[in-house]
Order: sequence, then C-alpha cells, then structure tokens
Amino acid sequence: MNEAMVIQGRRLETEDIHRIRCMIAENPQWSRWRLSKTLCAEWNWCNANGQLKDMAARSLLVKLNERGLIQLPPRRRKTPNRMALQSPHRVTWDETPITAALSEVEPLTIREVSTDAAARIQFAAALDAFHYLGCRGTVGENLQYTVADKTGRLLACLLFGSAAWQCLSRDRFIGWTPEQRARNLHLLTNNTRFLILPFIRIPHLASCILGRVLRRLSADWQKKYGHAIILVETFVENQRFTGTSYRAANWIRLGHTTGRSRQDRHRTLKVPVKDVYVYSLHRRFRRELSR
Repeated sequence: MNEAMVIQGRRLETEDIHRIRCMIAENPQWSRWRLSKTLCAEWNWCNANGQLKDMAARSLLVKLNERGLIQLPPRRRKTPNRMALQSPHRVTWDETPITAALSEVEPLTIREVSTDAAARIQFAAALDAFHYLGCRGTVGENLQYTVADKTGRLLACLLFGSAAWQCLSRDRFIGWTPEQRARNLHLLTNNTRFLILPFIRIPHLASCILGRVLRRLSADWQKKYGHAIILVETFVENQRFTGTSYRAANWIRLGHTTGRSRQDRHRTLKVPVKDVYVYSLHRRFRRELSR
C-alpha cells in the first residue's frame, strides 16, 4: 500500500498496516476480539465518552482482510445478535384493533430502550413478527425507541443506526467531499426501521411519532455516545410505500437509490430501488458536516 486510505473514518498510513501485520504475526493465538481491543488501546481510539471504539476497529480489520492487506485469524464464534436476547416468539401480542383519533390515545410514552434488556426483547420481537425486513442485529452506534399509548400498550418501534457510507443524492445535497464524509459520517444516522403495529389504525400517528422522536434524537445520541446528530436519513422502498408519513413530518425527498446494496463490491447485486429522504437537526447542517 503506497497511499493512505480512510476506513471507518480513520486515516491509515503504510506504517499502520505494517503495525497491524506485526501484531497478528507476534500474537497468533489472539482472537479478532483481542486484536481490535488492543489496536483501539494502542491508537487511543475512543468515542466522545471515552469508550474504546472496538466495534469500529473490528470492522476496520475485516475490511483490511477483505482487501488482502492483512490476514486475520479465523473467526472463533458467530457474532451474537444483541437485539435477539431471547426468542422473540415468546412474546405474545394483544391484537385487538385500535381505531381511534390521536387525542384518544394520548399521552404517548416514547422511550429509548437500547440499554434496557427487557424492553429490547419486546422491541426485537415486534420487528421480527411484524416488520417486512424482520429483526437483524445492529453494529455500531444505534438508538431504539418504543412508543406506547396512555394504557402502556405498544404502538410503534423505531430503530436508528449507521448511515449509508455513500448515497449520491444525499452527498450532493450536503455538498461535502469524500474526505469530509469520512470524517463526519458519524454525525448522520439512518432510520433503518419504523414499525407501527399492523392492528393500530390511528390517523396522523406516524408523522406525530416521527416529529416527537426527532426532537429528542440528537440529545439522546449525545447522552449515549458523546456527540450530536446533525442529519437523519432514511430509505423508503417505493414499490411498497409512498413515504407519506415522512413527507407529512417535513422530511425532504432527494431522489432515489441506484438499486445496489452497500455490500455490492462487484456491481452484481440488485436490490429494490428506494426513495431517499433526509431531515436536518441543525440549521447550518452543511457547514457542520463540511468541516
């Protein structure tokens, strides 16, 4: 490797790759987990709260391995799905339809549950049972919200996770360079799941929930991870959904995706085309993201 590269938002020089190779060669008994922890500590690679970014380091090592720049030891165990702490099928649901005005189910209770083990079980079970994409594990920074009515009955779930590394319409809208994107992508999040349980029929509920969650999202992220969120994105599969709730909540439609997956390194995978929506949480978001 003769030129520097940026992976997981970190700039790597030739000597960094050489150091990782030496670490692997000198410690053949180490697991990938120990390698990532040690690398984080050596680089002092921490988030704003002082926590080691070992998941980012592990992803960095895997990407270097995929590019043939290092050779990682074999994976020793399957990565656990932390959202599926127990079988979601153990959760039972009250499927009595709710057909009411929004005022009749107020006040809504919105909770961020990513650190609440019991609430995460219900959250994962709802996605597994009722969301067309199901429940998959999250990697990296994320927040998970549940929404309940005045009786405590679950109405909706929202998941926010890592933003897409590249999205042409979004990147043009922001106006940042590849270097600025690599440096500031952590200031974006993607609303990867939004579920209103199928037996809930409450007009304007979806846009109301989006508005209320977005008003607290950046503060919640700051509390958990030590930095704010500047811009939120989501991708709406346009053959399934019209994006009405996002538009009603003042999200901006930027265009659509090219029908390629973020895992499609060889331009051979085809995925459904999705509409791209964004919502700014900062008045001067372009300036903040282009630093």
